[in-house]
Amino acid sequence: SDHMENIYGYLMKYTNLVTGWQYRFFVLNNDAGLLEYFVNEQSRHLKPRGTLQLAGAVISPSDEDSHTFTVNAASGEQYKLRATDAKERQHWVSRLQICTQHHTEAIGKNNPPLKSRSFSLASQGSANSPGVQRRPSQNAVSFFNVGHHRLPAGKRVPIMQPDHLVDVREMMSQAEGQQRDLIRSIECLPASGHLTSLDQDLLMLKATSMATMNCLNDCFHILQLQHASQQKGSLPAGTTISWLEPKISLANHFKNGAAQNFPAEINKAASVREEQSIAEPCQLTREPEEINPDEELEDICDDKEDDLGAVEEQRSVILHLLSQLKLGMDLTRVVLPTFILEKRSLLEMYADFMSHPDLFVAITAGGTAEERMIRFVEYYLTSFHEGRKGAIAKKPYNPIIGETFHCSWRMPRGHVAAEAGANCSAHSPAEQVTPPKEAGGQAEPDYYTVKFVAEQVSHHPPVSGFYAECVERKMCVNAHVWTKSKFLGMSIGVTMVGEGVLHLLEHGEEYTFSLPCAYARSILTVPWVELGGKVNINCARTGYSASINFHTKPFYGGKLHRVTGEVKQNLTNTVVCRVQGEWNSVLEFTYSNGETKYVDLTKLSVTRKRVRPLEKQGPFESRRLWQHVTESLRDGDIDKATEHKRALEERQRNEERLRAETETPWCTKYFLKDGDGWVYHKPLWKTVSAAQTQQTDSN
Repeated sequence: SDHMENIYGYLMKYTNLVTGWQYRFFVLNNDAGLLEYFVNEQSRHLKPRGTLQLAGAVISPSDEDSHTFTVNAASGEQYKLRATDAKERQHWVSRLQICTQHHTEAIGKNNPPLKSRSFSLASQGSANSPGVQRRPSQNAVSFFNVGHHRLPAGKRVPIMQPDHLVDVREMMSQAEGQQRDLIRSIECLPASGHLTSLDQDLLMLKATSMATMNCLNDCFHILQLQHASQQKGSLPAGTTISWLEPKISLANHFKNGAAQNFPAEINKAASVREEQSIAEPCQLTREPEEINPDEELEDICDDKEDDLGAVEEQRSVILHLLSQLKLGMDLTRVVLPTFILEKRSLLEMYADFMSHPDLFVAITAGGTAEERMIRFVEYYLTSFHEGRKGAIAKKPYNPIIGETFHCSWRMPRGHVAAEAGANCSAHSPAEQVTPPKEAGGQAEPDYYTVKFVAEQVSHHPPVSGFYAECVERKMCVNAHVWTKSKFLGMSIGVTMVGEGVLHLLEHGEEYTFSLPCAYARSILTVPWVELGGKVNINCARTGYSASINFHTKPFYGGKLHRVTGEVKQNLTNTVVCRVQGEWNSVLEFTYSNGETKYVDLTKLSVTRKRVRPLEKQGPFESRRLWQHVTESLRDGDIDKATEHKRALEERQRNEERLRAETETPWCTKYFLKDGDGWVYHKPLWKTVSAAQTQQTDSN
């Protein structure tokens, strides 16, 4: 109680992207459990500009910096505030938390658990009703007054027959429509008065009704599985089970509390389109396809991602999602809202890590083992800026199993030679690259080609394999990545489990490497992304290794996106190169001879990838597979994008259930399981080795 004094003072309050931060005078009213703010101290005697009820609120210091914190009210409203320093922030956070705890416990003592109540849906009019009038004597409980239905004593519920599932589906659709009307009726209530849209009982009703519908949907799914298992033994050979589905997707039922109006005809048409564009697993040709680089055209797609900015308009969606999560929870099976998506698949994001192919090809041109390791580190650190599209807090599409992505890059040989000269340190001259001759004496093209292929080889766990090669330079890279996402409170962490191997066949060297973790920070305010963790690069043949640290921002002070690292010779433990800077800005390389080089990633040229036109792509290639989602996102139609995305994901789940029922294993197309990893089916090191063996035999 000694800490329950009223406190007041100036804080900065974030309003929106246009207005930004503004100084406001805040007052913590402990007796009433309110946080109020005024334009300034002189207007304190006037009506507050804003008020938050602290009972049930969450007070969260931000990991964005040491001055910012957020107050998330139970109603869904939020204040993002900033103190002058870390000490003042701690003072406000402590007092707010004490007040919040006191009033939250008081509500629990004064309000015993709710008894069984009766609610009415039908009597409140249509969804278009501007509001519902009631007498002042009515409370939130009596506002809805249709009783629960109970079976007479001694009556037993008849066993549900499989052919009754259609009737159950219709009942589910009706219940979903009633719940939609309920939510609309509550949200049409005035913001003040005897009964408001923020009434605690009504907020509880909204939450429990949604949870009930989710539970019913799960039960309906169980009935579907039972129905399928009962019929499994009597199905003729080759018959495909047609899965029954609810007409409305509960997961995408609401956007900011408003219903998504997708008529049955539209849903049916979308379903037909998806079925036409995706073949059944049994009909797929799983034979690897040889992609002709000459069919690929320079990519003209320039999907610049807009920053998410403040997420006030999406807060109800995010709060609903967060209410279902626990600290450390695996997010692999959690469906995230569509508005945070980038307009590309994760497989294409891996390809974008190769957006500087000239630096990639220049690795093997290093004159010494030390030079080649340094060049690989330089290429590795310059890949994240374009691959991650800067620090924008959006995520790519989760690839569906069997999804693939193909592309290539072309670089003039002279340009690569010039880059090699520009990037090498003074102690090692650049190799002069000249176009080799073919067996017939005809000169090869005056450009290098780097080909790339990626495939989603597993759904649970989600594992992607990707492979890139430059035949002319006899180099290739093979990698597999398992993305593990976890909920960390006000952040989401993604661990990239797996390993990559770069093969320089001209030198007989293999470089193993890993990938850093990624974090989406401040997911309730202005989301942003940072990389974190330690990665290692090793070449066992030469004895050179590199250790790279991606530093997450400390709680107090510090820079964003900082990276440090060093390259050393393991036998002598000698450091031959040090690096520091920001992975999305400027990197500084210091060599053992004392020379220093700066790389400004924002000015580094990006080579556009070459991709086949959509009409020439297969049904499971990323851009064709996700084209309707991407087009809807470009048009700003989040609802339509969500519907297309849901159709793809539901299709994947149904096919997975079918494979489980029929005990049919999934067959990959381009990658083969190799121990704990995945390897491209036709890697360059096998091709070159076979060619050398054949040449030896002919001699």
